[in-house]
Amino acid sequence: MAAAEPAARKRRPKGHFAAGAGRAKRPRGAGRQLEAGMRGILITCNMNERKCVGEAYSLLGEYGDLLYGPEQFSDHEERLSGSDREEDEDDVEAALKKEVGQIRASTEQKLRRFQSVESGANNVVFIRTQGIEPENLVHHILKDMHTTKKKKTRVILRMLPISGTCKAFMEDMKKYTETFFEPWFKAPNKGTFQIVYKARNNSHMSREEVIKELAGIVGSLNPENKVDLNNPQYTIVVEIIKTVCCLSVVRDYVLFRKYNLQEVVKSNKEDAQQNPSSVTEKQNSEVAKAETEEQEKSSKEVKEENTNQSEIESEPKGNDALIV
Repeated sequence: MAAAEPAARKRRPKGHFAAGAGRAKRPRGAGRQLEAGMRGILITCNMNERKCVGEAYSLLGEYGDLLYGPEQFSDHEERLSGSDREEDEDDVEAALKKEVGQIRASTEQKLRRFQSVESGANNVVFIRTQGIEPENLVHHILKDMHTTKKKKTRVILRMLPISGTCKAFMEDMKKYTETFFEPWFKAPNKGTFQIVYKARNNSHMSREEVIKELAGIVGSLNPENKVDLNNPQYTIVVEIIKTVCCLSVVRDYVLFRKYNLQEVVKSNKEDAQQNPSSVTEKQNSEVAKAETEEQEKSSKEVKEENTNQSEIESEPKGNDALIV
């Protein structure tokens, strides 16, 4: 009997363990997840999301203050009068509720310009923005880094502004983009464009279908909008994560190395050229021509040294296949 009593006291209802497990498995950023209707900045990193968020807050805060001025915080809700404190001493529950409310309000105030939310994909961070234009801020950051060539981050790779989000279903995307694209592509506005597509944790969307439908919408807004895959004026960024489609229209996508913060600070002689793609094609043709001449010389040497006629005939054909 004595041994059975301690065992009985340790017994707990199943609901107790289920509730505890739910609290333990609560995901980071729960209650703040990427969803349709948000605007912000999508950031990719290399295996260190916590440090990526820290770098993002630091970098965005630095340039955000330069463009929009220091963020003003209000401590109205944080201050307590002497009479309030005396009343709360007699009511512990009210004091705890008030303290929790103060912490929550303070956190929301401090993060009202930039706030990290759960993206729904590994190595991807989403910073929700309020009161600013994400595309202007990110373009300013990349332009400054491209000019100064100063590296300011270690784990952040790409930084893409997200000007709008909708549900990642074709009908929702078509309806949303018909008005979303208007500032850039609706007549009298026009420009050359390309579409870059990336899907994470999503298997029901077709890359070819999305690109075809969105390109058709851009063309319907103004027939003078033309596709340019080498050096477009605008790049339409489509990032799908689970059931959320993130959209933006960015400038200088090629010049700023696909908005990669690690690559944009590297020196490149072609940056000063008006059309870097044409220079690259010219250089590639010169290299191919030189390689062809070298291969012709080597084939002649093989013909002179090799006595087997079949081998002499087959080897140039192999080289010709490599050239093509």
